[in-house]
Amino acid sequence: MNIPEKKDEFESKMLDLTRTARMTAGGRRFGFRAVVVLGDKKNQVGLGVAKGSDVAQSFEKASKQAKNNLIEVPIVNDTIPHQTEAKFGAANVLLKPQAKGRGLVAGGTIRVICHLAGIKDISSKILGKTNNKLNNAKATIKALKKLRYADSSTTTEE
Repeated sequence: MNIPEKKDEFESKMLDLTRTARMTAGGRRFGFRAVVVLGDKKNQVGLGVAKGSDVAQSFEKASKQAKNNLIEVPIVNDTIPHQTEAKFGAANVLLKPQAKGRGLVAGGTIRVICHLAGIKDISSKILGKTNNKLNNAKATIKALKKLRYADSSTTTEE
C-alpha cells in the first residue's frame, strides 16, 4: 500500500491580503481577500483572487483558483520572445526581452509573476499610475497571454 504520491510542483506566493468589511445590523463583519500567484518555474503561471472569513480560507480558495487559471508562457533562452504591453483598469505594464544573464529587472508584482513563470531575464516597467497590486498582476498576466513564439506563423495584435 506504499503508493508514491505525485508531489505538487507548483510554488505559490501571496501578492496581496486585504481585510474587507460589510455592515450588518450587529455591526461590521470582517473578511479577507487574498491575491495569489502560482507557478511551476518552467513556463506555467496563474493568478487567483478569493475572499474568505479568515486568512487561511481565503488563501486556499485563491490558490485553487490560481491553479484553474494557469496559462502557458512562451520562454526562449530564459526570456520572452518579443516586447509586449497590456492594460487592465488603470494599470499599464510593458515587458521587454533581455540578454542572457541580465536578470529580472522588474518591480514588485511583475517580478513575482515572472519569477514563478520561470522567466530569468526580463526588463519591465509599470506605466500606469496605480499601485494596485491586483490590477498590475492582471495586466501582467494579460501581457504574458499576448506572447507568441517568434517562429510561429501568427503575430501579435499591436
